[in-house]
Order: sequence, then C-alpha cells, then structure tokens
Amino acid sequence: MTNPSTVDPGINYPKLNLQANLRLFCFPYAGGAARIFRTWSDSLPKTVEVCPVELPGRGKQIRFAPFTRLQPLVQAIAQSLLPYLDQPFAFFGHSLGGLIAFELTHYLRQQYGLNPVHLFISGRRAPQIPDPDPPIHELPDSEFLEELRRLNVTPQAVLENAELMQFVLPILRSDFTVLETYVYTPKSPLNCPISAFGGSDDPEATWDDLDGWRIQTRAAFSLRMLPGDHFFLHSAERLLLPIIAENCH
Repeated sequence: MTNPSTVDPGINYPKLNLQANLRLFCFPYAGGAARIFRTWSDSLPKTVEVCPVELPGRGKQIRFAPFTRLQPLVQAIAQSLLPYLDQPFAFFGHSLGGLIAFELTHYLRQQYGLNPVHLFISGRRAPQIPDPDPPIHELPDSEFLEELRRLNVTPQAVLENAELMQFVLPILRSDFTVLETYVYTPKSPLNCPISAFGGSDDPEATWDDLDGWRIQTRAAFSLRMLPGDHFFLHSAERLLLPIIAENCH
C-alpha cells in the first residue's frame, strides 16, 4: 500500500483502509467535488479502499484552474493516479465523472497496458449517443443558470445558494465546456466489465441511453435503474452501494 503521507492532493482518502485489496476511484458530476463520496467507505466492504478524485478548481485542487477539454484532463488525472495503480482498481463516475472514467480507462489501456477490474458508469448516456440538447456553456450567466435548472443536472441546494454559486459557477461552466466540446472517437471495446446505473426519473440518461454502454465492452455488461432523478446516487445510495460492492472483487 502507498504511504498515506505521500497521497497526491487530487486523491482524497476519507478513511484510509490498509486492509483493502482494491481501490475504487470515484469521479464526481459537473460542479461536484470529492466530498460527495465521503460516506461511501462506511458502507462498502473493508476490502475496498474508496479514493474520491478531486478535479482541479475545487477542494484540495482549488489552486488549479479547471480544465475545459476532456483529453488534457484525462492525461493529468492519469499522471496523478499512476502511483496508486499498483494493485487492483476500479472506476466509478457519475455524469461528467462517467465520461472521465471511460476515457481514462481507454487512455490507461493504450498508454500503460493497465485495466480496471470494473467500470461503473452512473447517470451518463453512452459516449456514441449524441447530446440532444444545444450547448449552454457559452450562455450569459442568467441564461446558463436557467438551463441548469431546466436540465436538473446541478443540485437545487447549490443553485439556490447565491453565495455558493459565485464560487461554483465558473467551475460549472468549465465542466460543461468539457462535456459539450467532447467528440467521441470509436475505439475497440474494453476488456473490463461495465455496470451502468440510471435514475428512473432522469430524462438526461434514459434506459436506452445507458444501454448503449453495452457495446463499449467485450466483457460482462449490466444495467440497473434506481429510483430517483439525476442525483439518485445520493437519494438511492443504500441501493447503489451494495451493487457496487458485489462487483468490487
């Protein structure tokens, strides 16, 4: 195990677990921070070390400017993670985090011959399915916020906190720029299993949108719809984490 005193600032260990034999790296949604995964280690098996990844511009990475393109972000994350991929690992990503996890998996396979034991994609349509919504990242602040409310892809508690929004708005705009400038390039299917999750009331990631992940792996694929909207990973956490636990081995 890596000495906790040398942990990269982009990786948060809310509860270091020296007994773990698998690291689960977790990537947040647009505007989200590593703290959204702070309770996960309490519910997952002791054999799993939860490693939330802090994206630039927030939390411990606040001194770094947020990225506006996916590939440079993926390459930067890969460099931060490499020292911690010395034992079996898995990726979980929600929404933007799902796209990051997918492209990161391909990058690590191509550049280093490394593969996660499992890829968990949550609340994100398959990459080959075009975004049906027009881009919003260049809209004026007032219109940008209105679209965020309409899409329901940002927690209401954040949108309704004017002071917090002053801090979060530039991060959200950068994250949406990452999403909306992404261009999918067909790749050979992954070798690791993919588990996809969606919220039954989330129009941004329907069953069909999520089922499209099936073609992205030559290994096992599963799809589960859980009660809730785009943020079912919070409201249905007690249902989601046992499924993840079953596949973290």
